[in-house]
Amino acid sequence: MSQQTLTLSENTTTETPLRVESLRKEFGGITAVADTSFAVEKGSLTGLIGPNGAGKSTTFNCITGVYTPTAGRVYFDDTDITTDSPHEIAQQGLVRTFQIARELSEMTVMENMMLSPKHQQGESLLRSVLPGLREAVIKQEEKNRERVWEMLEFFEIDHLAGEYAGNLSGGQAKLLEMARALMTDPEVVLLDEPLAGVNPTLEQKLLDRIHTLCDEGYTFLLVEHDMNIIMNHCERIIVMHQGQVLADGDADAIRENERVIDAYLGDPV
Repeated sequence: MSQQTLTLSENTTTETPLRVESLRKEFGGITAVADTSFAVEKGSLTGLIGPNGAGKSTTFNCITGVYTPTAGRVYFDDTDITTDSPHEIAQQGLVRTFQIARELSEMTVMENMMLSPKHQQGESLLRSVLPGLREAVIKQEEKNRERVWEMLEFFEIDHLAGEYAGNLSGGQAKLLEMARALMTDPEVVLLDEPLAGVNPTLEQKLLDRIHTLCDEGYTFLLVEHDMNIIMNHCERIIVMHQGQVLADGDADAIRENERVIDAYLGDPV
C-alpha cells in the first residue's frame, strides 16, 4: 500500500458533522423515508444497510439536496442544510459518489480531476484574460495540478492521467470518482455502493484508501450490499427497513439483533 497521505482542511467544527433528525420523504401517497434520525461521527466509516426499498437512496438524496424532505431536518456541522441545493451542500464540504460512476468520458482522467476543485479563479473570464489577474489564475492552476497528482498517486491511478475516462474499467472509474470527490476538499463523503462491480484487488485497494482517509479525519457514510465488507470494515452500522431506522450499533450488535435478522440478514452473518 502506498505511503501517500492526505491532509484534511482545518474546517471541522463538531464531533458529529452529519445529523439527520426526523427525516421524512413522501412521493404522492408513498412514504419512502419515515421519521428517520441518526448521526455520523467524525472520522468514522459508518455503514447504511437495508433491503431494496428500505429508503437508503432516498435518504442519501435528501441529505445531499437532490430531494427536499417532506419533513425533518438535515444538519451539517450544526448548520441546517435541509433546503440547500446539491451545489451549495457540496461547497460546504458534504459530497457523494454514485453507484454508477459519472465520469466525463470524453475527457482525460487529468481533465476530470482538474474540474473538481472549488473556487477556481479561472472560471472568471476577466481573470483568465487580464494580465494582472491571469497570474493568480495560473498559480492556482499549478497548485491544483500538484494536488491532482497527489490524489492520483494516492489512489494509484496516476499512470492513467492521460487516458480518456471513458476507457477506464469499472473499478478504475470508481477510484477516479472517489479521487474527484476528495478534490473538492470535503469533510464528509457519502459513498453509494463504491465497490459494486469492482474486482477483489481494486476492492481491497479502495478499502485501504478509505481507512487511511478515516485516520486522517475524513468521515464516510457507506451504502453497500456486501455484508462481509460492512461487518468487517464499518465500526458502526445503521440498518434501515421500510423507511425507518431498525437498528444502530456495531457489527456484533447488528449480527445478534433478531429484528435485523428477520427483516434483512436471515441467518446471522
